[in-house]
Amino acid sequence: MQATNKPAFHRRSIKPERFLALGFFLLIVAGGFVLTLPVSSADGRTVGIRQAMFSATSAVCVTGLSIVDVGVELSFFGQAVLLMLIQVGGLGFMAFATLIMVALGRRISLRDRMILRDAMNQEALSGMVRLTLAFFLIALVVELCGALLLMTRLIPLYGPARGVWQSLFTSVSAFCNAGFDLMGIRAPYSSLVAYAGDPVVSLTIAGLIVVGGIG
Repeated sequence: MQATNKPAFHRRSIKPERFLALGFFLLIVAGGFVLTLPVSSADGRTVGIRQAMFSATSAVCVTGLSIVDVGVELSFFGQAVLLMLIQVGGLGFMAFATLIMVALGRRISLRDRMILRDAMNQEALSGMVRLTLAFFLIALVVELCGALLLMTRLIPLYGPARGVWQSLFTSVSAFCNAGFDLMGIRAPYSSLVAYAGDPVVSLTIAGLIVVGGIG
């Protein structure tokens, strides 16, 4: 009796590709909701459900499209939420879940490995956890190197606190090919136009985009 019930249970389980789609959907909804909160807005008023959901979708799916000026209209909290969505969307939420489970000492099940394999676009199941950890380490090193290079130009312009944050945000956004930036603080919706003649900024960001895009 138990043997006949077991296949039925497996047939009812969510397929890996559906699990990934559901995970991205829930991440977008949760991120969009947080961005609607007044604490996420620079002026203490909500940016609106349409703007928040659009921004969350664009960040998680790293499309590079935006209907808000992140550097002007979002508070530091809102920018941090958006950056988290960019990082999780760019590197994969299942990969983040794996990293958390490893940090907590939890066992990675076969089903988790199958979902991770699909998320990482791999064919084999063996070595998936090691590959994920190596992937995170490489991404972290590249993003930090990019941020350090940007700090040499942005800290003199914005001061230590703002310069460091802007460098980190820009580096992660560029590596994940997200297209978001905080440059609007100088001129609304100006993006990187003011740095077109700055080889350090332009070449660093271009390098991060290429490396992140190649994967």
